[in-house]
Amino acid sequence: MTYRALDADAIIATCARLNARIEERFQGAGLSKVAQEVLSVARETTANIERIRRPRRAIRFLVAGLIVLMLAIIVGLVVSVPMPSSELELFPLLQIAESAVNDLIFLGVAVFFLSSLEARVKRHEALRALHQLRSLAHVIDMHQLTKDPEQLLSPAMGTASSPQRSLSRFELGRYLDYCTEMLAILSKLAALYVQDFDDPQVLGAVNDIQGLTTGLSSNIWQKIVILDRIAGRD
Repeated sequence: MTYRALDADAIIATCARLNARIEERFQGAGLSKVAQEVLSVARETTANIERIRRPRRAIRFLVAGLIVLMLAIIVGLVVSVPMPSSELELFPLLQIAESAVNDLIFLGVAVFFLSSLEARVKRHEALRALHQLRSLAHVIDMHQLTKDPEQLLSPAMGTASSPQRSLSRFELGRYLDYCTEMLAILSKLAALYVQDFDDPQVLGAVNDIQGLTTGLSSNIWQKIVILDRIAGRD
């Protein structure tokens, strides 16, 4: 076991234990269902990364065939062009040279586009999976949104439209702590996508997710600090 890289199996095992802890503490609650979804996504992440790592031979063969076809067409055009027989045909020769340069530039752009096709396909798959992780982070944040520790200080100050709050101080602390753990797991799942896939756009998306999860966790920890202060007063 290496300690220089993230282990996807270890992350899944941690997520599975967290899911069991949440189910035991808040059986049937919405947070438990979110934890199950996080575990499902964690398992899908391993399959997604394996698919992204795998070489796309069909795309490579297609790209190679198209490049060879374009080269053959250009060579055929060059061979079929009649060479000038006298100095009077210098201007047509310049036109031919200009056309050849334009064709070479077009060929270079086409080769670059085709050679990056496999990387762009993998990038699209990675970004789509990362978008799912980002959405899950917001779902977790929505579940903790109404978990206000101030309710413990003034439980009778609610209104008819106030959310139902039945958690004890200990349960509320556990609830918030579980949310931070799930956010941390999502951050690590995102990091797996760039561990062996060096793509600037995917790396930027991963950094955005890590910034998002860190910011959301910081907000939750502020609530946990308030809970600790309430415990100190008690």
